[in-house]
Amino acid sequence: MPPDLLIVRTFIVQFFVLRDGDTLFLIDTGFLGGCGALKKALKTRGWDHLPIRGILLTHGHLDHVLNAPSLAREHAAWIAGPEGDLEHFENRARYTGWGRVAGISEWIGRRVLRMPSFRPDKLLHDGDELPIWGGLRVVALPGHTHGHCGFYSAQHQLLFSGDLFATAPFGPQIAPKILNQDNAAAHRGIHRALELPLNGVLPCHSDEAPPERQLERLRVLSH
Repeated sequence: MPPDLLIVRTFIVQFFVLRDGDTLFLIDTGFLGGCGALKKALKTRGWDHLPIRGILLTHGHLDHVLNAPSLAREHAAWIAGPEGDLEHFENRARYTGWGRVAGISEWIGRRVLRMPSFRPDKLLHDGDELPIWGGLRVVALPGHTHGHCGFYSAQHQLLFSGDLFATAPFGPQIAPKILNQDNAAAHRGIHRALELPLNGVLPCHSDEAPPERQLERLRVLSH
């Protein structure tokens, strides 16, 4: 694990803190308890004095974006997310087929938790290069949501893969079709990810196995 990378574990999902010099950037923001877990993790690492400048979102599902608006306000940070998920950020996503199951869960969760609508300050597209952490490339991996993406570090040959696949709580698996907006596209995304030069992968629903082991699991799932 690179020393300037911190994993923050929360209820059912983990997210990431990247240290770039004397500033911090988040990849996703976790779910319930995410803000408290972030503060604790930063204090433990000794990064709690560093400013959070930006928040990158892999997609618009509630368990990844719940804390984004409040963290952005607290830290005066910008938010960047895929334009293809704008409907999710604005609380107006539509699902079809088996994906309606996820749509119903999202609709209920957003209202129970009073999730505000928001528009990212920066809308991301496939191939965008971000001058963060030695360079991060936006990699479109649609299917789980229409705009779902990963963030690839060529310097570390590491992919932050969002919900491309999961290794917890039920072991390595691809998201079932009831959780995807386009199930066929979600499966194709795995092969696109594996075309990258990779030393490791970091999924958001994950056990504590290292990125190298997660990559091995993704390769198995691709078959």
